Amino acid sequence: MLSLIEKLGASFLSIVRDLGRMGLFLLSLIRGLFSRPFRFREVVRQVRLIGADSFWVIFFTGGFTGMVLGLQGYYSLKKFGSEGLLGSIVALSLIRELGPVLTALMVTGRAGSAMCAEIGIMRNSEQLDALECMSIDPFRYLISPKFLATMISVPILTQFFSVVGIGGGYLAGVVLLGVNPGAFFSGIEQSVVNQDINLGIIKSFAFALLIIWICAGRGYYVHKIRDGGFGAEGVSRATTQAVVMSSISVLVWDYLITAVML
Repeated sequence: MLSLIEKLGASFLSIVRDLGRMGLFLLSLIRGLFSRPFRFREVVRQVRLIGADSFWVIFFTGGFTGMVLGLQGYYSLKKFGSEGLLGSIVALSLIRELGPVLTALMVTGRAGSAMCAEIGIMRNSEQLDALECMSIDPFRYLISPKFLATMISVPILTQFFSVVGIGGGYLAGVVLLGVNPGAFFSGIEQSVVNQDINLGIIKSFAFALLIIWICAGRGYYVHKIRDGGFGAEGVSRATTQAVVMSSISVLVWDYLITAVML
């Protein structure tokens, strides 16, 4: 019994320490944005790596998500003779929920995992320690540009996802299944309001913050992760944790933001 209590206490203390480290990491991340000199070229490079290089992933995911929504929505609405509402359903589903969430999950899997592995390898190879020895702030030099690039890229990719998804819904519903195109676009115009667009934008910024915070933090503290440590195994564990924790956090915060703003 005492051994069980001891294990529970150790796990609780480990979680508290981890939360404290991640909180300090976020503060250092934001502080690095205001340190000089500002690395504008690095921000542009990270926008290309995180945003532009994710173009085709977002394009195909958004397109086929919209097509699936178009197919499922058509056959569901057809039972009630309301096929004209297909555009409304596709647009609202993408703009308010699926666009921000799926974009965040795709960016996490593609860019977040790479970010965590890169920083974790730099920690294991003592490159971060070398920066500190040369009086170079690793947050200003390395992590804050990734933060700013993620906050720029994810909202843009989210809007692109929604637009491509609506196009996919149009292709499936109007071109393939014969829904009236006027009714399709009229439904979008009448149902989508500024509040829906603002909700999607707020979610995209919140998810971008979660991605960079968790993925970069897991890599930065790879040597302090429980059952992790140095070496390739430690980096692989940190990367797995980063992707899983980011994905779960995105889904949890999606619910919380929706519950607050609806």
